[in-house]
Amino acid sequence: MKDKSTELFQNAPVPKAVLSNIIPSIISMMMVLLYNLADTFFIGKTKDAYMVAAVSVATPAFLFFMAVGMLFGIGGTSLISRMLGEGNEEKAKKTSSFCFWTGLVIGVVSMVLIWIFVKPVCRMIGASADTIGYASQYLNIVAAGIPFLILSNSFSNIIRAEGNAKVAMAGMVFGNMMNIVLDPILILGFHWNVAGAAIATTLSNMISAIFYICHLLSRRTMLSLRLSDYRIRGGIAAGVLSIGIPASLNSLLMSTSNILVNNMMAGYGDMALAGLGVAMKVNMIVVMLLIGLGTGIQPLLGYCYGAGNGKRYMDVLKFSLCLAFGMSAVMTIICYWGAGPLVTAFLDNGDAFGFGMSFARIYILSGPIMGILFVLINAIQATGAAMPALILSVSRQGLLYIPILFTFHHVLHSAATLALAQPVTDYLSVVLAAWLFAMTYRKYIRKFAAGSEGKAAQRG
Repeated sequence: MKDKSTELFQNAPVPKAVLSNIIPSIISMMMVLLYNLADTFFIGKTKDAYMVAAVSVATPAFLFFMAVGMLFGIGGTSLISRMLGEGNEEKAKKTSSFCFWTGLVIGVVSMVLIWIFVKPVCRMIGASADTIGYASQYLNIVAAGIPFLILSNSFSNIIRAEGNAKVAMAGMVFGNMMNIVLDPILILGFHWNVAGAAIATTLSNMISAIFYICHLLSRRTMLSLRLSDYRIRGGIAAGVLSIGIPASLNSLLMSTSNILVNNMMAGYGDMALAGLGVAMKVNMIVVMLLIGLGTGIQPLLGYCYGAGNGKRYMDVLKFSLCLAFGMSAVMTIICYWGAGPLVTAFLDNGDAFGFGMSFARIYILSGPIMGILFVLINAIQATGAAMPALILSVSRQGLLYIPILFTFHHVLHSAATLALAQPVTDYLSVVLAAWLFAMTYRKYIRKFAAGSEGKAAQRG
């Protein structure tokens, strides 16, 4: 008898299957967005733009450890969903245990390293003499939550691989609501300022991680955290890392590119840096929504691919692309015309507001195509096609963005053109993603898409 979650993957009408997976994922991403916005919003209420700049400067380091979680989360989701599509639950359990224990060890080691090298790290990521005190205070506290950050980011994805999208959503909602509730209390009520934001962030990640651990220790899951199930061999480590590394590289390169643009933007002053940080937050409204859509469909696509059901894979993909384009267009319009009130909510300083407003409207120029980009990225990852996933990941925030950023910086010499580098890169990335998906389709999917209902139907 089939589990009702995998039954949804296999037999539900395509719109129902897609919406059932993406709605919890989008809600999770919106909660992540609110949790990210809350820190900047309540820090902004202190009327100290240097604090806003410091939190913006610290963001790349935070993204780095989210990328480690992404490595195990996306890599584990891709492999587990394919294993469940093939009916190999035992390997899915071993994969889950591998992701948990390896992620935990990396988190503990990273926590200690940040505590030892916090000031050099802050200088490296762009902190100035005016912001390094706040930035190092923030990172010192957030470091205590790095193991929980990695685990919560890993299993908010992995739990969706077994069809438990609502459980994955609930963990994110509980943790992020904790952050949103604690921010005003700790930042403004107790006047702990940057330290209050860091404590709220750390506690929220702890809550999410503990929620997922409790679920994974229950009888409501097919997955495992047992150390006895931990395996590296048998294609488990290779299967997770082959997709996880490209996925995390995108986040790592995003962190690297943020460090670069922070250092370049610092040449135009701390107010420009504060404006850039807020513009990125405004742009995240569109980006996080569409990431939710893309990651929401990945387990469904991975299951279809693992089951050999290419026709259903393509039906899900076509529906998702149409939905993504519609959502992208609507959110772009909302954020472009709403940029003023959104920036005002975070910045009180007139100079910083001017930069933030200009940068926000530049960043949102890539909004109409972002949904297509994230759907194609996840469609490629769902097949386990490691090389196309790797090429796309190192290109968007690395091979494409960094040269464009340096070119704009040295040739055009303005703060606005530094912000423009991201939309230009995003449009080129969509072209690259479409080409790589066409290659992936020819090599991995076309053999299934001709008409058979695949291995899943044969198993009946």
